[in-house]
Amino acid sequence: MERRHFIKASIIGGAAAASAPIAAPAAGQEVFDWKMVTAWPKNLPGPGVAAQNLADRITALSNGRINVKLYAAGELVPSRGVFDAVSEGTAELYHAVPSYWGSKSKGILLFGSQPFGLMADEQVGWMEWGGGKELYHEMYARFNLTPFLCGNSGPQWMGWFRNELTSVEDLKGLKFRGSGLASEMFTKLGIAVQTMGPGDMFQGLQSGALDAGEFVGPWTDSAVGFQQVAKYYYWPGVGEPSSAEECAVNTDAFNKLPDDLKDVVKFACESGYNKDWTEYTTKHALALAKMVKEDGVIVKKLPDDIILAMGKAADEVIAELRENDDELVVRIVDSYMAYRESVASYNVYAATGAANARTLAMENG
Repeated sequence: MERRHFIKASIIGGAAAASAPIAAPAAGQEVFDWKMVTAWPKNLPGPGVAAQNLADRITALSNGRINVKLYAAGELVPSRGVFDAVSEGTAELYHAVPSYWGSKSKGILLFGSQPFGLMADEQVGWMEWGGGKELYHEMYARFNLTPFLCGNSGPQWMGWFRNELTSVEDLKGLKFRGSGLASEMFTKLGIAVQTMGPGDMFQGLQSGALDAGEFVGPWTDSAVGFQQVAKYYYWPGVGEPSSAEECAVNTDAFNKLPDDLKDVVKFACESGYNKDWTEYTTKHALALAKMVKEDGVIVKKLPDDIILAMGKAADEVIAELRENDDELVVRIVDSYMAYRESVASYNVYAATGAANARTLAMENG
């Protein structure tokens, strides 16, 4: 199926699934008309779908007292303009990922993902039980924003490559689409990192302006059509072992809500985390199998020497963050890394141990 036809079909299907009757607000109740701006094309499988689901969930749970209208990337503001638009009050809330806001503060990046960092369940664990949420709100308060994690893509992939990787030397001079702290890790290995949207990444791979790039994972990536322009699909995505999605609300707009509607917004965001994460996991698995069978995608594991080199570079990135002049950034890094050490040590026996045992049994069953 052509890339544009696939995306068009996904948009129509997503819009139909999201449609549901909303009860009218009771007489005399104030209605808040809110604009949601997003970093994604309308109903892009994965993040675009999650954004529309969140807008619909807030509207439904509030019985229409908060009427959220979604504007996709470029409809009201550009993809990377949503943070400022909501901070300044042009729109009331946005849906995006923290990994896009490193220019605001490097500390923000850890709330989304970090090379060799937390998995999706661990990320929300840090937020709820490791002090992350308090630091998250303290940071975003600087920008007149009230933030909530509202989803997670799960483990992302290393990405799409036009040519096979054989050693660390193959990375030098590689033109690669990336984002967040992973970009800094890649740069230390001689990779020429470029930041761009999925459409530009597709065109770059097609024309040869890019050698490689990462976006999300099989479900989202296949909808964009990367399998048409690059055949080598590398794992593991050590740059983003998970990638949290967020909804940030203009704090002035949030504070104008009565307490029950503040709770609606909070619940609508946080209750979507597991639903969106498990949808990604389910549909990534189906999409990968389809691409391998029908599109000839070649799934490859990163050579161990590349993984080790990236691990060393990631350690350097964290060491530099700890030297940041902003004491809040340092507190965020220290909190994040302490939680990572704790759960990573435990999961050798728990989640990782169970997953490895299952793989062994399945391969030899």
